[in-house]
Amino acid sequence: MADAGGDDVQVAPAVVATGPMDKEAALRAVLRAAHHADGLAKGLHETCKALDKREALFCVLAENCDEPQYVKLVEVLCSEHNIPLVKVADKKIIGEYCGLCKYDKEGKARKVVGCSSAVVKSWGNEEQGRAVLTEYFNSRQ
Repeated sequence: MADAGGDDVQVAPAVVATGPMDKEAALRAVLRAAHHADGLAKGLHETCKALDKREALFCVLAENCDEPQYVKLVEVLCSEHNIPLVKVADKKIIGEYCGLCKYDKEGKARKVVGCSSAVVKSWGNEEQGRAVLTEYFNSRQ
């Protein structure tokens, strides 16, 4: 049992010592926090409703979306209402970040459902990720 406790002590500092967050890590943290705070809209219907009502803080869109009309609609709504848009390479990434998957015993995502877009309506309690993304949005303007 002493060995198991020693392993936990070694793992915890490695997690803390990762340093400053990059954009991807911040996006993951904010989407998970928004999901837990019930401040996340997923999919075309919910995304468009949130964008049209101007409830969105920012929008995430997959670059490998199947429908070009879908991509155009989300991009136009974001630009029309001055809502920041973040593009991600794969819709499976958005699905995993939004919690549309199952996790195995090792903590790896399994059975990930793809999600072409998501909108954050509430930041949740993720302060560091919020600061990184806010700085990223301000630098792009």
